Amino acid sequence: MSWTTPTDIESKVQRLWESGRLLVAEDSSSTFPRGVEFPLAVSLRGPSPRELATRYDEVRAWIKTLEDHARAALGFGYEIVWEEANNRLIGRNRLPKSVIVPTLADALALIGKTQDAEHVSALARITLDRFPELAPWIAQKPLRLLDEANSWEQVLAVLGWLRANPRPGRYIREIDVPGIDTKFIEARKPLLAELLDLVLPEEAIDKARRGAGEFEARYGLAAKPALVRLRILDPGLSIGGLTDLSVRADELARLNLAIDRLLIVENEITGLAFPPLERAAVIFGLGYAIDLLGGVPWLKEKAVLYWGDIDTHGFRILDRLRSVLPDAQSLLMDRETLMAHRPHWSSELAPHIGPLDRLTPEE
Repeated sequence: MSWTTPTDIESKVQRLWESGRLLVAEDSSSTFPRGVEFPLAVSLRGPSPRELATRYDEVRAWIKTLEDHARAALGFGYEIVWEEANNRLIGRNRLPKSVIVPTLADALALIGKTQDAEHVSALARITLDRFPELAPWIAQKPLRLLDEANSWEQVLAVLGWLRANPRPGRYIREIDVPGIDTKFIEARKPLLAELLDLVLPEEAIDKARRGAGEFEARYGLAAKPALVRLRILDPGLSIGGLTDLSVRADELARLNLAIDRLLIVENEITGLAFPPLERAAVIFGLGYAIDLLGGVPWLKEKAVLYWGDIDTHGFRILDRLRSVLPDAQSLLMDRETLMAHRPHWSSELAPHIGPLDRLTPEE
């Protein structure tokens, strides 16, 4: 039977809740702008004239089920709009034409969300008292307040601290906010970024930095230093006898090794397997962080060779390398090498799709 049931009506209202639109419905005390108009009409699928004549007992049971779950019976929920139908076989009958949900309170009670909605409204009022600029965000994503209800006060405390201390130059775990443990901010970077973009002055945000990986740089926090793994392939250029080093990127910039060639590879074992090579070094394992090398000015004077995987991501990393070292050359990333190693081919599960404008035609 395809006739609308009370469960169908609840499901339609539930979808409005999940979209956030019920939490942006307006009444006289709502914190949110208008979202859903009440009374809310809900479409109703009922029996056809033929079904009315041939399945009369089923129709009566369907009507009774609708009535048993309606506002008149339960004190909340939907109301039935009736119409008179004239059937040539069974005469005139009173049938449900549609249903309406009269008020926001009825809609919330129908799906058991009254307390949740009150909780969200309370959190919204607390938030807007302190950060009125968050009103558009709350209107767009009211359910996020409910998702973070147990920690929302701490979220607001972090926003307040960073607004009072813009671009503080401290590590995240140095932020001294009562009730905030050392991992609280790290676990909520995406959420905090959305909110900080709205509550901080423009000069406190480096908009060129994006994503959780650049959260610290975007808001002027100290970041864990990026390390570069380096093997000096010429024993005569060792540093105090050391040839395999992990150094901070800013310290590498000051190192200025007396090499002629720098090889860059992705795989750790490849980097470790390189034989001795006069006036050369190899860097490995940077992946998409390869643009760190743009902060090493002396590399612009060296021959830089990149040997990556012959797949979309290998070429994407090469393209990214050339954004900071435009003269970098690829090594063993050509068709001849590819065809010579057919037994080792495999498939990429998630290939990169997009323009790579810094590759050569052959690449």
